[in-house]
Order: sequence, then C-alpha cells, then structure tokens
Amino acid sequence: MDRKTLGVLLFAFLQCLPLSCITYAKDSPNIIIIMVDDMGFAGPSIAPYSNPNYETPGMNRFAREGMRFTDFHSSRTVCSPTRAGLLTGRYQQRAGTEAVIHPYSGHPEHRKGLRKSETTFAELFKESDYNTGVVGKWHLGYSKDDPEFHPQNHGFDYFRGYHSGNIDYINHWGDHYDQDWWHDKVITP
Repeated sequence: MDRKTLGVLLFAFLQCLPLSCITYAKDSPNIIIIMVDDMGFAGPSIAPYSNPNYETPGMNRFAREGMRFTDFHSSRTVCSPTRAGLLTGRYQQRAGTEAVIHPYSGHPEHRKGLRKSETTFAELFKESDYNTGVVGKWHLGYSKDDPEFHPQNHGFDYFRGYHSGNIDYINHWGDHYDQDWWHDKVITP
C-alpha cells in the first residue's frame, strides 16, 4: 500500500448498486459517505438506524466503529440535484443541476450535468493525497454525449458503475435504452 490509504464510499442506492468512493490514506481517517435514493429514515432504513427488518452486518460495523449521523438533509428531493449538492456543497441550481438528468437525448435536461468548473469534495481529497473512486449510480450527466460529465473528470480516480438514473442489472442497459456499464472511461458489457 502507498503512504496514504483511505476508503471513501460515496453513494449507495436503493434501486442500484452502492455508489461508493473508495480512497485510502495511511495516516488519515477512513471516510465513508453513503447516499441512498428514496431510503427514508424510519421506513425502509437499515439496522444501524433502528430498523430491525434488515440484517446489515457491514453497515452495523461501520456505525459501531465510526461516526453515525442522525440528522441529515438533502438540497433536493430527486437524485441528480441531490448528488450535485452533496459533491459540491452548493445548492444544486448553482451547480447547474436543478432537475433530474433526463435519459432521452432530445429532452433539454439530458444535455445538463456536473460541469468541470464545479469543485467536488473528491478534488479536495485529491489535494490531500487521497485516492478516490465511485461505484454505482453517477447520474450527473451522460459522458457519451459530453465527456466533461464523467466522474473521472471530477476528482475520482476510479469509476465502476453507470451514468443513467436506472439500470437493468442483467444486461446493463440504462433507462435510455443504451449500454451503460462503465469501468473507468470504458463501456463494458
């Protein structure tokens, strides 16, 4: 392992794989940020937040060995703007992502995404010698249409996941009826 190793898990989503930023730093704390679409707090939540209906031993360990936040808010009620707000620390409309990034190329919201001019927390981690990554749902722009929107252009060293809002886990087609499973900047079946 290198001099610094840190694990940052960035997003987990109810309807998809966990989207996680994985980073390692020897002398720095491990940071795990998990964001879940439509999870709620007391409803379909997880065991560390007092829900007895799901067994989540990994999440229980994270909560036991780290910090567990019990009061949190998002800047929007839907996924793309919420992600933009989380990553940049800004109101989503100031980051140019005030609505869901639409899957159909003819829709005006399809051409939007997280611009390179926005500073993300991943870029700030990079300045402190962290390695960063994202696993799962990105939904901050379609990089096939505009490479600027790709997570690796926003401070993430590693990306394995999809750009659209939903995906079929069998054939990896996104909700725009196109292949949408990426390993870094390469679409893979």
